[in-house]
Amino acid sequence: MKRVVELLKEKHKTISTMESCTGGGVVNAITNIEGASEVLKFSAVTYSNEYKIEMGVDEKVIEKYSVYSIETAREMSKNIVEFSKSDYGVGVTGKLKRADQNNIRGKDDVVFVSIYDKEKEGYEDFTIEVDKDTRAENKDLVIAAIEDKLLETIR
Repeated sequence: MKRVVELLKEKHKTISTMESCTGGGVVNAITNIEGASEVLKFSAVTYSNEYKIEMGVDEKVIEKYSVYSIETAREMSKNIVEFSKSDYGVGVTGKLKRADQNNIRGKDDVVFVSIYDKEKEGYEDFTIEVDKDTRAENKDLVIAAIEDKLLETIR
């Protein structure tokens, strides 16, 4: 994430995250970089539907598309920007090869990511199929993909 932080600093932009399955891994990777405090506004780990909704995700979107959907990731990325008044927001939701008894819809090996750009009022959305053996390896896979997409988006 070093280059991400550098780019944000160069452009005088800020970022915030709302993460679910990555459990704060994206923001952790950002805060591992010196100077991150200049670009990071806020982060929320919203593992439960209740707190996604509390942070602004429309309950109707979750009901219609499932908590594991690009639509929910979009709600997460945009609402974290609005909440924190940052320039970019990252929303991450999905399953890391584990069934969720509380939310049975959706595949157990797909993660949904949305990056919202406030200036462009647009989204960069993508999905990642996780195929590693451990939860930690799958998180690392997702975080690396987010880093790559952030580099593309911020440039």
